[in-house]
Amino acid sequence: MRNLIAAAAALLLLTSLSSVSADGGAPQAGGPPQGGGRGRGTFPAQQRELASPETIQRGNTLYGINCRLCHGADLRGGDLGGINLLRSQLVLNDQNGELIYPVVHEGRNRPGQPAMPPLPLPEEDVKAIAAYIHSVAATMAGQGGPPPGAAVELNIVVGNAAAGQKYFAANCASCHSVDADLKSIAARYPSPVQLQNAWVAGGGGGGGRGGRGGRGGPAADSNGQGARVPKPVTVAVTAADGQRYEGRLDRIDDFQVTLIQADGTLKSFRRTGNVPALQITDPLEGHKKLLVKLTDKDMHDVTAYLVTLK
Repeated sequence: MRNLIAAAAALLLLTSLSSVSADGGAPQAGGPPQGGGRGRGTFPAQQRELASPETIQRGNTLYGINCRLCHGADLRGGDLGGINLLRSQLVLNDQNGELIYPVVHEGRNRPGQPAMPPLPLPEEDVKAIAAYIHSVAATMAGQGGPPPGAAVELNIVVGNAAAGQKYFAANCASCHSVDADLKSIAARYPSPVQLQNAWVAGGGGGGGRGGRGGRGGPAADSNGQGARVPKPVTVAVTAADGQRYEGRLDRIDDFQVTLIQADGTLKSFRRTGNVPALQITDPLEGHKKLLVKLTDKDMHDVTAYLVTLK
């Protein structure tokens, strides 16, 4: 493998600088990476200051000559089967080549993976290569991170407000009023996205311990003002002896039902078939039924209408 790399060295030297930028798009040297790179929000062992631009440039050249065929121009694995260096735990925890150098100097042979022969590179050269690798890694966001650049504001107000008003009258007005519970609803949410999420979901979750309207107390909107607290799911339990118990539904499954009584105490009942008899009242039942027939057009039309209610 060493002979193959040496034979391709001249070609790699000419192409490495054009394939990957000299600093890998890295932030300024001498300080922690800026932006969304791995230098922020990671474990302390994976944080490091970047080397000087000259060292990174030299490491880029050495990487192109000695490493590119195996590990790829983008460090994610090359034609000869080298590992993805940007996901290597050894690389992530290396600071200044101290973990990378022994592997380069001694080689590595693991079952099921292509063998890596030892490379007779001076330690300072390996440190420069490590500096280049870290400079590229510093530009990467973590898995699931947003793309680089300024945040994109998504405009979802693309529906027809008049059509949304008609849909509201036909499907929502039996439970809601724009002159009562939905009065000035657009002013309660900082963005149309949050407004849309709220009305589609029914204004937030009710029921459950510590939930909105539950033991956790009333919720507040983004301005610190009291937001409308959804009514909780309630249950009426009629025991076998005919005694009736009512309260907020806390938990239910095939074997047990638990409610929270008006004084805050829990009351549980073992369920066997239809005993005890249950009557569950869910204020969001209408929203749940609406979800199965709500189209994208309907949703955008209603949102376009609701944002006018300021």
